[in-house]
Amino acid sequence: MADLNKDDILKLARLSRLKLSDAEVKDFQKEISEILSYVEMLDKVDTKGLKPTYQVTGLTNITRTDAVVDYGPSQEELLRNLPVREKNYIKVRKML
Repeated sequence: MADLNKDDILKLARLSRLKLSDAEVKDFQKEISEILSYVEMLDKVDTKGLKPTYQVTGLTNITRTDAVVDYGPSQEELLRNLPVREKNYIKVRKML
C-alpha cells in the first residue's frame, strides 16, 4: 500500500498551489493513499492479449471530403465596387 506522509501531502499541496489545514492534510493523506493503492491493484491486472479500446460507440470516421464551393462573384468583382481600395484591401479612414 502506498502510504503517504504529511510531507508528501504538503508537497503535493504546494505544487497544486493549495493551502491546506492540518485536518485537510490528514484527510487527504488517507484519501490519496487509498487512491494510490487502488491504482497499484489495477496495475497488477493481466492485460496481455487484450486489444486497446480506442472507441466504444461503434461510430466510424465521419469527416467529410473537402470540396470547393463557388459562392458567386469573385474577390476581384467584389473589390471592383469599392470607392477606395489599396491592393486587395478595403481602404478606410483612421478610426482612432
